[in-house]
Amino acid sequence: MKIVMTPNPYRDKNFRLATQAQQILHGVGVETKLCLPFGVDKNFELPGNLTFHNLNEELRNADLLICFGGDGTILHASKAANSRNIPVLGVNIGTMGFMAELEVGELDQLVRLAKGDYKVERRMMLSVEVQRDGQTLFNDTALNDVALTKGAVARVIQMEVQCDGIRAYTFTGDGVLVCTPTGSTAYSMSAGGPIVEPSAQNIIVTPICAHTAQARPFVTAKDREITIRVGKTGRKNAFLSADGGRAFRVNLGDVIRIRRARQETRLVRLKSTSFYEIINNKFFYR
Repeated sequence: MKIVMTPNPYRDKNFRLATQAQQILHGVGVETKLCLPFGVDKNFELPGNLTFHNLNEELRNADLLICFGGDGTILHASKAANSRNIPVLGVNIGTMGFMAELEVGELDQLVRLAKGDYKVERRMMLSVEVQRDGQTLFNDTALNDVALTKGAVARVIQMEVQCDGIRAYTFTGDGVLVCTPTGSTAYSMSAGGPIVEPSAQNIIVTPICAHTAQARPFVTAKDREITIRVGKTGRKNAFLSADGGRAFRVNLGDVIRIRRARQETRLVRLKSTSFYEIINNKFFYR
């Protein structure tokens, strides 16, 4: 069995947790490879006693990916794993860590991976594309959400949201979020959207600071297509991003189409913790 490990270099200080996990896995005969989940600043010094490999190359024949960090690290590294249908296990070194399966004090459970003593939970993803004058200029996938937001200077954005080509509402506001059940506990929840069980198959639409009482969050079936038509954007353009990735500038008249993606994210589960226990622990009993 080969496991690729991607520790966040800014959270796992001196890669202490990744090194500890390596020792545990080597003890049960598992091959491991250390890879960085993203590039680091040129002034960041990697320890000389550790060898780091190329993530995409090592994933070619890997059985599993372990991410050490917060949800952002998992979102970033899982994009590479998803293209190869490799399951992902998260170790939380962040604050919330909704997607992580283990906390830092539970690394001993990693020995179960060698015996195949784990489950894989499938999470739906979203596919997004931006069309301008009939041409597709941007496309990406998201496990959490697709966010259309105003720029730093823009006052408000004017938007029309459609579901399967039928207008749901037109409103002016700071933006709109389209998310999966996995992403319902992230930006969408902060904007007033509903919490949805992550194993559900739904698309959630949440306006951001809408300037009308009519624009409310709504939940659709998994096979709906959400279309957002961009109107006036004040003095500056609006910006679109998938899972907080690189921002794409959206112009007046652009059409954003969002639907369920063909690919899924596969998350490794070692525990039988209820989603509602996680909600309680993350929000109410911290």
